[in-house]
Amino acid sequence: MLKKGDKAPDFQLLDSNGTEVKLSDFRGSNVVLYFYPKDNTSGCTNEAKDFSALEKEFKKKKAIVIGISPDSVASHKKFIEKHDLKVTLLADPEKAALGKYGVWQLKKMCGRESMGVVRTTFVINKEGVIADVFEKVKVAGHADKVMDSVCSL
Repeated sequence: MLKKGDKAPDFQLLDSNGTEVKLSDFRGSNVVLYFYPKDNTSGCTNEAKDFSALEKEFKKKKAIVIGISPDSVASHKKFIEKHDLKVTLLADPEKAALGKYGVWQLKKMCGRESMGVVRTTFVINKEGVIADVFEKVKVAGHADKVMDSVCSL
């Protein structure tokens, strides 16, 4: 897992419109990079809605919010349309960025083990350095905590 002070690894993924996006495209802006398990599940939906509700506030702080999951481009497009989301969602079905950021991990649920996304958020400053890390995120109140972190940059 990456930590505060590490250089944020670059990646190249497709957004919900099939457009190629690289983290380095946002150098000079603060970036909230949140990793989540799956579109249209209750926790992931609430997290995306909470970040979307604060989108204008993040913009005022020159911060962009980007969500990444292993879902497809088509799934992201439907997810955004269904919930009127304002955040950028990137598809990582090959788990390239998930692996670079150390969030694709062995998880245990109900006595079973499987690989999956551990809900994690990275706040990346304008120079591309990780300024804050939120691990094993609980969704309720999370977007507000991240906003506080961005305000401290």
